[in-house]
Amino acid sequence: QLLVSSSKWLQLHGLKRNKLFLSQILSQIGFQHRKGYVTTLGKIVASRYADGLFPQYKGAEGDTVYNLTAKKELILHFVDCLMGAIELYKQRMEWLTSESRQIFGVIQEQCIVIVLDFGTAGPAEFDVCRDALCMVLVEQVTQIAKFNLIRAAQGLMKWEQKSAPVSEHTVKSAVMWLWKLDHMTAASHTSSVEALLEAMSDEAVSS
Repeated sequence: QLLVSSSKWLQLHGLKRNKLFLSQILSQIGFQHRKGYVTTLGKIVASRYADGLFPQYKGAEGDTVYNLTAKKELILHFVDCLMGAIELYKQRMEWLTSESRQIFGVIQEQCIVIVLDFGTAGPAEFDVCRDALCMVLVEQVTQIAKFNLIRAAQGLMKWEQKSAPVSEHTVKSAVMWLWKLDHMTAASHTSSVEALLEAMSDEAVSS
């Protein structure tokens, strides 16, 4: 799936885009039961001609009532469409909450710098962190334009001096760099902030 935000995804695949909002469906399987002031006549008119002729359904707006005129086949068509939409939503939710997206969310920027601050993580935690970072590099960074890695330490450690173009070679190089890092590196109280400032100083980084 494309690395897009949920709002953008909904614009492409949401109910409204596919005319599956309740009001959109009701307007296709019936018509509004009008009762009120008619401007052209200049008076209040109650539309009673449909009373008892059609099944009626009150829409989500509250007072809006629809007379349902569709045949069974059309209603079953909308049932199929809604079931398909539900399945698509389930797939999106499973994708959003799986693999690297559980930790990093969905990366949408085209140029990123990942700042690594391992703190006092033990050897096992350190390896888990590196596994997660390798996962995001392979699954998501491969789909963007440029990236870099900076480790917060007393002397900042950078994979590259500036963000590098994404390629199979650069991603492999970054993975190798991660696994060559020492578990314990001297850090200062300000190393995390310094690493963030260094990341933001890269002119290519937009966020």
